[in-house]
Amino acid sequence: MFPDKHIVITGGSSGLGLDLARRLAGEGARLTLVARDATKLAQAAEHICASVAGSQVAVESLDVRDEAVAQATLARIAEAGRGIDMLINSAGILREGRFDTLPLATLREVMEINYVGLVAVTRAALPHLKASRGRLINVASMAGLTGAFGYTAYCASKHALVGFTDALRYELKPEGVGVHLVCPGEFDSPMVDDVDTYRTPENKAHTQTIPKLPVEPIAQAVIDGLREDRYLIVPGIRTRVFAGLIRWFPALARALGDATIARVQRRRGR
Repeated sequence: MFPDKHIVITGGSSGLGLDLARRLAGEGARLTLVARDATKLAQAAEHICASVAGSQVAVESLDVRDEAVAQATLARIAEAGRGIDMLINSAGILREGRFDTLPLATLREVMEINYVGLVAVTRAALPHLKASRGRLINVASMAGLTGAFGYTAYCASKHALVGFTDALRYELKPEGVGVHLVCPGEFDSPMVDDVDTYRTPENKAHTQTIPKLPVEPIAQAVIDGLREDRYLIVPGIRTRVFAGLIRWFPALARALGDATIARVQRRRGR
């Protein structure tokens, strides 16, 4: 399903987006990587071409929050790539902190990049995906299925993304566009590494009830899920178990979270 397909990956310069790009290049896909930092994009393309012989990798610098620029950029990408067969929305940011101390600007920034920006890119790519009867893959998070201490901004943006993707699937299925939702737990990535430098003990204990995974199995699980045409892709056995707990026994999931946070706060003498 991947050879000679033109796949656009936002957030393609690092983390999950980059690992997906490398694997898809190995499958024979033609890639366009999209991110804000032109230098990191160039380095990512160089890395893929060095890792996978014969790779076809283009790059486009874009701030996803600018809808007009997103429209122009995706039109240019589609023209250069003979259409768009697949859009993987992997761009995002992560901020941690108690709600009563988070500036409103931080909540707005997270929502604008993780949700509004993704919507803008999706809208710009949609005519091309309809023309190719292609696929849309939105990378959300387990934080889009439940809450987590210290992630009011992040959870809000990912819950919005989950709702958007669920609704859009119904609209696009009759038009032949496949839609997929990816909800991983935390995994090794630059943005998680950054949060590790300042996150609260409660957040660390609560989010890592599901142990942090390497990025490689996450990326492979996404590709396997696409091959199997699964709508909801939850990488990792323990993550899938916890997702089932949230869905079928939400009160128990909340009780376990409360107990985890209470243990941390008791140790801190609070």
